[in-house]
Amino acid sequence: MFEVLSIETIITFITASIVLSLVPGPDNLFVMSNSALKGWRIGLYTTLGLCTGLIGHTILVAIGVSVIFQTSAIAFNGLKIIGAFYLIYLAWLSIQNKELNLGGESKNSSNRSYYFTGVVMNLTNPKVAIFFLVFLPQFVNSTSNVTSQIFLLGLLFIFSALFVFTSIAYLSSFLEGVLKKSKTINKNLNLLAALIYIALAVNLFFINL
Repeated sequence: MFEVLSIETIITFITASIVLSLVPGPDNLFVMSNSALKGWRIGLYTTLGLCTGLIGHTILVAIGVSVIFQTSAIAFNGLKIIGAFYLIYLAWLSIQNKELNLGGESKNSSNRSYYFTGVVMNLTNPKVAIFFLVFLPQFVNSTSNVTSQIFLLGLLFIFSALFVFTSIAYLSSFLEGVLKKSKTINKNLNLLAALIYIALAVNLFFINL
């Protein structure tokens, strides 16, 4: 598999992937906010969920299913509406919570919930599928096994995103201590989290083909 791509192509692709992962967007904001509000472990679980979702998009591109989302307005709109309403549901849950636990030990079930949220958020974003469909083939050598190359490129992008998002989670977690010391901010953290979810939902809902 590794013979189908040149070292130059791999280096160029990894560089481009890291730069694109650093560009501010919904995923970055999601990881950053979760880490700042709830600690780096929650940010890490969110990151792992988002990167797991990228595995699904890689598979879709490799078998060509993502073309459906690029050509079918119904499929595209249906998926983004599901994703947007899921984020709104998360916003509603945040508002219902009277207290937001900062810095406490997270239970495994809670950690899994953030991982699952990351997976769903990524998989229900058709823009990610289309991005992969447009981005990955640019580095493919058409004279070799295309499917193997797509899987390799997808894997490299996932590792690049994992590195960037983990770094963001760790750095953002330093804000947690500041938030814990402020009673005013602490009282409104659930509302802040809800507003972030709603902003992500609006962003997802209004993206176009």
